[in-house]
Amino acid sequence: MKFIRISRRVQLLSLGVVSAALTGWAGVTLAMAANSVSLAHERAALAAEGKSVATAASKVKDYRKSVDDLTQDLEARQDFMDDLYRTHFGAVGEAGGDNAAGADLVGPDTDAKKDSLNAKISMAPEAEPLLRLQERQRRFALLLTGAVERRADRAAAAIRSFGLDPDSLARSAARAQGGPFVPWKGEKTAMTDELEHLADALARMEFLERSLLAIPSGKPTAAPMETSSYGFRRDPFNGHAAFHAGIDFPGSYGQSIQAAAAGRVSFVGQRSGYGNVIEVEHGNGLMTRYAHLSGYSSRVGQKVARGAQIGRMGSTGRSTGTHLHFEVRLNGQPINPRRFLEARQDVLQVQQIAKARFADVGNRG
Repeated sequence: MKFIRISRRVQLLSLGVVSAALTGWAGVTLAMAANSVSLAHERAALAAEGKSVATAASKVKDYRKSVDDLTQDLEARQDFMDDLYRTHFGAVGEAGGDNAAGADLVGPDTDAKKDSLNAKISMAPEAEPLLRLQERQRRFALLLTGAVERRADRAAAAIRSFGLDPDSLARSAARAQGGPFVPWKGEKTAMTDELEHLADALARMEFLERSLLAIPSGKPTAAPMETSSYGFRRDPFNGHAAFHAGIDFPGSYGQSIQAAAAGRVSFVGQRSGYGNVIEVEHGNGLMTRYAHLSGYSSRVGQKVARGAQIGRMGSTGRSTGTHLHFEVRLNGQPINPRRFLEARQDVLQVQQIAKARFADVGNRG
């Protein structure tokens, strides 16, 4: 047997080599383990991101479906508004045609408006149905505004036929405003220009038609003729020249006296020279007076409709016989009632249309 002697230096060198090898192996093992953990984290992150993308895609799908559902509801509502317009103002236009009635009011789309709409659609293609509907409603608002303005103009012309100034009535009514101040919480630009113009046109039509209905154009009694007209006459008692502030209607004692227009009874009692009197306020400074009555069928504060019985014919006060003295006053000053009692048929038709509209609104409310 042979013994090999290894020097101490060789032994230390060998031990260092083995230690280095073990350390390297441990380092490689740890690196592989760390890489495995990192890879697992990356896979988990990718899985979570994929799930998030799937969820976002589902939300987009639901959003597009909700847009489609909303568009269908709005389209149905717009179709209903179109039907209402045709019912009250006539056909919008020929089916499938571009020559809609009142197209001159709407006007053709400008290139700028088309470009603006196309730009919005390109930015949000899923909202295209809503943007198209928005444009349709803008044109509808313009068309409706034109129809409302024409109707308001007819009411204004009817008011002028009675010798009244609709602008003066509007200024008088504008002073009678009030109510608590409630700040507007919406955006100042919440309404488009088209809707603001439509709101203004509707407010004007509302005022003019209500003013037209308040004009006393109904006969206050069934008497077929007048015994004394408005203006100059000789006093029946002393024969001197005098001013007669109304029209006299002959009739039988106790004959029905009707309100010449809707209003509120403001006075029931006696006035010097007039005898028994009923006065009815109709708004906008208009008042009618019914004098020489034998009795009353109404009371102060009572609202009366046109044609409603308010009193009975008599011969009280400064009177030579049974008759009705009928006056129309504007802001306290007498005006000729004849223009109201001899209204043209077309004017009366405009009144009836306004009356039917307010009756329909009242029935809905």
